[in-house]
Amino acid sequence: MNYRLSPSDLTFLYQGCKRCFYFKVVDNIYQPSIPLPGIFTKMAALLKDYYTGKHTRELHIDIPPGTVDYGERRVKSKPIQLPGHSATCFISGRFDIVVNFEDGTYGVIDFKTGNPNEEYAQLYSRQLHAYAYALENAAPGTLALSPVTKMGLLYFHPSAVSQQRPEQLSYEADITWIEIEKNKPGFLKFVAEVLDLLESPQPPPPSPYCPWCSYVSNLRNSMEKSDA
Repeated sequence: MNYRLSPSDLTFLYQGCKRCFYFKVVDNIYQPSIPLPGIFTKMAALLKDYYTGKHTRELHIDIPPGTVDYGERRVKSKPIQLPGHSATCFISGRFDIVVNFEDGTYGVIDFKTGNPNEEYAQLYSRQLHAYAYALENAAPGTLALSPVTKMGLLYFHPSAVSQQRPEQLSYEADITWIEIEKNKPGFLKFVAEVLDLLESPQPPPPSPYCPWCSYVSNLRNSMEKSDA
């Protein structure tokens, strides 16, 4: 079996409920989707369009010199085969931007809107490592960029508004750069943990904090009482 792993699912879905993660990857059963408010999608698109082609000095002073050469592109890795596992997996998803540094290396950057959070930054590390791995170990016919030497989160936190004319309002944002240290062995160790889960013949128990698993459990209990 060759499982598809989405970089975004390796963050909050895997961390939030391994049972729901298992059902999605193994059985193609998804949690009910809750669409993001359109404003966030619009803001993300505007940021990617604005920064594509820009020099890194316009992103943040702590990012090494280079140019944003790639904005929101799909990546796909070769199958990942790890010792002790019969199943394989591959990474498939879309990054926000990739920087081509002046030294010939690359950097993967993910945009976040909100207050910088160090705890979440460590969680997002999985997502960034997945993009980096897919770029450095690309499937035939997909985008291949190597080596990836920098990864990080660029946070945009709204801080003020200004108004030049009555019919237009502008938001200002503080920009924070949080660099994520690259650790390929650590990422592959995490992938091995994921494969341990996916190779299990039975799904793991539900997370006590998963609202969807709680809903299904409560619904099942209610139906059993009705049938009694």
